[in-house]
Amino acid sequence: MEEIPYSVRRSDRARRIRVNVDAVRGVELVLPRRATEREAAAAIRELTPWIERRLSEIGRVRSIVAARGETLPYLGRVLSLIAEPGRVRVHRRGDALLVPAAAGERRAALERWYRRAARTEVGARLDAACATAGTPYSDLTIRGQRTRWASCSRAGAMSFNWRLLLAPEPVLDYVVWHEVCHLQVMDHSPRFWKLLSRYCPDYRAQAAWLRRHGGTLVL
Repeated sequence: MEEIPYSVRRSDRARRIRVNVDAVRGVELVLPRRATEREAAAAIRELTPWIERRLSEIGRVRSIVAARGETLPYLGRVLSLIAEPGRVRVHRRGDALLVPAAAGERRAALERWYRRAARTEVGARLDAACATAGTPYSDLTIRGQRTRWASCSRAGAMSFNWRLLLAPEPVLDYVVWHEVCHLQVMDHSPRFWKLLSRYCPDYRAQAAWLRRHGGTLVL
């Protein structure tokens, strides 16, 4: 069996051995300070089937992202990227995004643009959903979490991931309704799912899409 290459990071906060697999860092083994190299190797061997599945999924995601070429998705639309020398700020013109010509500046500029757009897109949907449900929220934050799409605090503070704008529009609508329903029911009890199905009847299909394709929602 071919050995899986991996990096090791020791952490004072780690209480157990943890394996992370992502497209940027590859396979990373997080070890408590006192863990031995033998324990690390044993963890890799034990988790090899899972690691291989994750690496295969990352390869699939990279292929999908590479196939976009000079385009990006935006709530189900396809926006063409047009590079302009000297430009530092992304501007949308119809179905085109005018972007910096320098590759090193483009990604950061695009993320800033998507974050600004997310505040508008999410804010409008959140206001409308809360008005329909009769449950006001207290605050809206746009973030870029790696593992969470949205959250709702008990105080009514809402947080949404800007990368949801890379998904089809019904997916964003589902996530908004998911969090709005948490304003009434904070857990995932049957009562919560019944409430969600009332406002978003196709939530299962949207949640399944997000589980399947969430990894492709990257620039």
